[in-house]
Amino acid sequence: MTDFRIGHGYDVHALADGLRLVLGGVEIPHSKGCVAHSDGDVAIHALCDALLGAAALGDIGLHFPDTSDEFRGIDSRRLLRRVAEMVREKGYQIGNVDCTIRMQRPKLRPYIDRMRETLAADMGIDPDRVSVKATTTERLGFEGREEGVSVSAVALIFRN
Repeated sequence: MTDFRIGHGYDVHALADGLRLVLGGVEIPHSKGCVAHSDGDVAIHALCDALLGAAALGDIGLHFPDTSDEFRGIDSRRLLRRVAEMVREKGYQIGNVDCTIRMQRPKLRPYIDRMRETLAADMGIDPDRVSVKATTTERLGFEGREEGVSVSAVALIFRN
């Protein structure tokens, strides 16, 4: 019998002028970027939480605390590769993942395919198992006011 597990992740970062904007492992030209201890890749952080949750391995803060100098400014892709490895060490394979990025600007459609390919490579899965979507909040809430970005992610893992 196959053991299926689903995990959910959610993360939020404030936006500030003059910082790099990195989403899904892709640097995106924009006047604002995420305020964070690491590179602020909110999409990868939500995805890590979804994978860790599915495997009952806690959350990203447990494994990569933002109080540690070891992770200051770290490329979040390194965290995702480590999380995917932890899932495999527990005997699971990644079935598929799905992320929804919420921010008013910039338009993310031109970067979605590269995000999918980058995330898939870091997790060691095919890009057709990775979905990334982007939406605005019609200028409502902190995302709509361009104060921050939020991402929800779900992951399906399995073992036979």
